[in-house]
Amino acid sequence: MEDEPDLQTSLLICGYSYHSEPFKDSHKKMTHYLFRLQTEGSSRVLYNDKEYPLQKGDLLLIKPGDAYDLRVEGSSDEGRVSSGDYYLFCNGSWIDDWWKRNDRPAVTRIGIDDRLLGLWRNLILEKRRAPFEENVELTDYLLRSLCLYLDRAVTESMQTDRSTFMALKLKRFIEENATVTFKLEEAARYVGLSLSRAVHLFKACYGKTMIQYAIEVRLNAALERMKYSSMTLEQIAETCGFASYSYFYRVFRAQFGISPVKFRASETEVSKPR
Repeated sequence: MEDEPDLQTSLLICGYSYHSEPFKDSHKKMTHYLFRLQTEGSSRVLYNDKEYPLQKGDLLLIKPGDAYDLRVEGSSDEGRVSSGDYYLFCNGSWIDDWWKRNDRPAVTRIGIDDRLLGLWRNLILEKRRAPFEENVELTDYLLRSLCLYLDRAVTESMQTDRSTFMALKLKRFIEENATVTFKLEEAARYVGLSLSRAVHLFKACYGKTMIQYAIEVRLNAALERMKYSSMTLEQIAETCGFASYSYFYRVFRAQFGISPVKFRASETEVSKPR
């Protein structure tokens, strides 16, 4: 019988959470590493006596021994609570070595990257398996890959020229505001550009218009909620920035070739225990 592989990472908890009610989580002294990527809405964290407001695209990295206090509260507009994030807790000697390689800010705006989220989602799915079904070697490789990808995202966020940086700020603005009503003029004003310059720059950098990207972000948010929440499709359409369910239906069907109802039904069927 072959020996088990000598794994140096341990994934303790991994998941996606969405909060529509106030929420808090406090640790006076972390006993493990915490990675948290804000993907929707906002929250705030008190980390080693310094407060950080977290917006969509903000990555939080915390090491063992540090104090951590998370708060999800209502925004100024009528106290509405909205916060979605991917998170995981881990430890292990490989994670220790990886952490020591670079100095990392506690919070970095890295944006939303589908490839990074793909790794995170695969970790979630693997962790959801029954204990006798989980492939711990695969989980180990996925976690290492996620760590290395996070390093790349942090580095890239700090090494951009002015034009790329302005386009990135436009992209971040859209990611942060796509699920609410906003005008392109507001995005341009946010980065200090004329509307025509902002439109041209974004298309040149990303190969799509700002409106196309906003719809893409809204659809991705809708997919998350359809898969991982119990919200109705009408609620999902409304909270993801679509003017009406009928418009959401048309856009969703055009993009994925299936109605929202059939998509959710197929996801429910796949997730049923066998």
